Amino acid sequence: QVQLEESGGGLVQAGGSLRLSCAASGRTFSSYAMGWFRQAPGKEREFVAGTRWSGGWSYIVDYADSVKGRFTISRDNAKNAVYLQMNSLKAEDTAVYYCAAGAGFDALKRGTGDYWGQGTQVTVSS
Repeated sequence: QVQLEESGGGLVQAGGSLRLSCAASGRTFSSYAMGWFRQAPGKEREFVAGTRWSGGWSYIVDYADSVKGRFTISRDNAKNAVYLQMNSLKAEDTAVYYCAAGAGFDALKRGTGDYWGQGTQVTVSS
């Protein structure tokens, strides 16, 4: 069993930055795909960013088109943590952000990850 806990959300002005953190407990997750999702009021939850082990010495990352060039996902396996650095925030980035983990990256991106956090609110004022 993996428990995920997000932190770092808050209120920020448009153009500002926030860094979200996701701490995992229960077991090591270095081989798990990890991702961030968000859900705005009245909208479906959507994929934001994800990372998976490449099979070699690095991790592969992927982003939704809406956040490419502005958001950066990273992970620290020694700390069992994954981060989402969000820059140049826009009002449309306002949502509850969720951390997710899963054995399969494709399944994770589809929103069917094995484990989910409770979410952290990000509000961007225009």
